[in-house]
Amino acid sequence: MRIQHLIPISYITYKEYDMLKILSGKQMREADQYTIAYEPVSSLQLMERAAAAFVAQFGKDFVALKHPVYILCGPGNNGGDGLAVARMLLHKSYEVWVWILPAEKHSADFSANYKRLESNYSTRIRQISSSDEISRIPSHAIVIDAILGTGLNEPVQSGSRYFPFIQQINECNFEYVVSVDIPSGLFADQTTPGIAVKAHIAYTFQSPKLAMLLPENGVYVQDFKVLDIGLHEDYLDNAITDFYYLEQHDANEMLHDRSKYSHKGTFGHACIMAGSYGKMGAAVLSAKACLRSGAGLVTARIPACGYEIMQTAVPEVMCLPDVSENILADMTLPVVYDALAVGPGIGTAAATAQALQECIAKQKNPMVLDADALNILSQHPEWLSLLPSGSILTPHPREFQRLAGSWENDFERLSLLQQFARKYGVTVVLKGAHTAVATPDGKVYFNATGNAGMATAGSGDVLTGIIAGLLAQRYTPEQSAILGVYLHGLAGDMALQNQSMESMIASDIIDALGAAFRHVSY
Repeated sequence: MRIQHLIPISYITYKEYDMLKILSGKQMREADQYTIAYEPVSSLQLMERAAAAFVAQFGKDFVALKHPVYILCGPGNNGGDGLAVARMLLHKSYEVWVWILPAEKHSADFSANYKRLESNYSTRIRQISSSDEISRIPSHAIVIDAILGTGLNEPVQSGSRYFPFIQQINECNFEYVVSVDIPSGLFADQTTPGIAVKAHIAYTFQSPKLAMLLPENGVYVQDFKVLDIGLHEDYLDNAITDFYYLEQHDANEMLHDRSKYSHKGTFGHACIMAGSYGKMGAAVLSAKACLRSGAGLVTARIPACGYEIMQTAVPEVMCLPDVSENILADMTLPVVYDALAVGPGIGTAAATAQALQECIAKQKNPMVLDADALNILSQHPEWLSLLPSGSILTPHPREFQRLAGSWENDFERLSLLQQFARKYGVTVVLKGAHTAVATPDGKVYFNATGNAGMATAGSGDVLTGIIAGLLAQRYTPEQSAILGVYLHGLAGDMALQNQSMESMIASDIIDALGAAFRHVSY
């Protein structure tokens, strides 16, 4: 079996924000009803539309027909989707078996689709009563999960009707499990206290579900694709949300054109304050990434021990050696730079912390703060209120925890992220899979690019340099963070074409930045 992945995946566009909105489960149900009322279209026809979109994507991703397909259907509209999918796949000559899970009653659209399927393919339908029967499905089968959808109103826990069925699916280690819209048992926009189907991929309708973007649900959603099912644009345009999903066309619209008569001064002068004895690699990576992201000039403020290292590794970068040999003890700058980034590899020595405090107090323009600059801030939280408005912080989860406090689950962490960005008037880049960029207005933009190969030393230093380079080119702080995150992830995806996830290093991401910029500009 071969599964095709395109990098990056392109989805749909909305008129108001021109970004893909992440809607709640309630909003998705409202969008369905609005479409039914005002398109108008029947609920059964809308289900048919969703099933057709699912089958079209399934046919692209699963190009071999030698694997049997088992579709497990619950009693509601998610099960009705599964029945429609089964009929369409059978029509395309897939070997499909439909297993109906026990239920006291079924939705009207489920019943209608059951009759359609039964009229031509009755021998392919089986009513099952015990979860033990799932273990009889061949391990090489593709299992389509159509048991429970976004209308879930209680967790699937021990004693629940479908608990043993979902538990059995997870224990069987099928070669591929595909969920219809959302893995059964997973809440779309709150933490999931029970169990859910562990899906290799979810084909989700119209909008990503917030739960799919949070680390705590990674075991349930390894991957997802968004399928446009033509819900009414009037509803989508006017739906209010704080959450968005960043795509290629968004990055393309942000990207500045370059005039024929530009010169290096046109694209700004960035200063990277980084490095300490034994950690000059962080400074080199950040400065080089800053150049590769388009800054016209880059100056590195580094400890004296790093002078020869920087001049040799990145000759295009100018150096301002500190009077201190091994650390940054003085962050006083001779000029005002278009962008200032501080933190990679600087350590947390008392003299460095004092220099950072003085730098923050003097700085009027937005700064980019990363790594040890954030660790110092976590030790002196009173300095957060001194940060210039619009500054960009780029913590990984542990650094953010030190800054903002602990949380019980990823939904609480997301709320903390929004509160922190609002309180201090900063943009926060919370790094990880689907990096979340929170802006001072409380909006959060989730990234679509990147891969696990980027979980390597120096990757964050590269991101800091990219963001600083964009900020120097007069992108707004929000644009610098959002576009920087997208390009950083895309460069990682491009690098993966020549590396493995195990072999990738931060320098590979820098080397692929040119390809990423070209891809975004198309």
